[in-house]
Amino acid sequence: MHLYGPGDNCHSENSHVLPALIRRFHEARQRGDASVAIWGTGTPCREFPHVDDLADAAVFLMQNHSGEQFVKAGTGTDLTILELAQLVADVVGFTGAIVTDPSKPDGTPRKLLDVSRLDAMGWKARIGLREGVAGAYAWYLENAATAQG
Repeated sequence: MHLYGPGDNCHSENSHVLPALIRRFHEARQRGDASVAIWGTGTPCREFPHVDDLADAAVFLMQNHSGEQFVKAGTGTDLTILELAQLVADVVGFTGAIVTDPSKPDGTPRKLLDVSRLDAMGWKARIGLREGVAGAYAWYLENAATAQG
């Protein structure tokens, strides 16, 4: 699970993938770069829950769950790193090419939580990925000086 949202470390090389992509595509757009390289092949799939959804799930579980079984909170959906990069590029306004760098590691092919228990209890993530990325980008623009790690 790759949480994201306001307050992220957006260092271009030492942060999680989504905030790093926000910064890299923003800076590439500012410079007028023709392309941005992403690490690996772009094929691994990841789930990206927003921090506000996770906080909401925690409160929901404190109010509605007292069992001993583990309950996993997430979106229950994933996308490839290349699809994520395309989404971030679109939100940021970068119109150049996205190229993959297979010399960099891909990591685990797929990381997706089974959220069926939480889903059965009536909770679902509310913040869509595009909406969440747009909000994270807006936060980055307001806090770029301190968000770059």
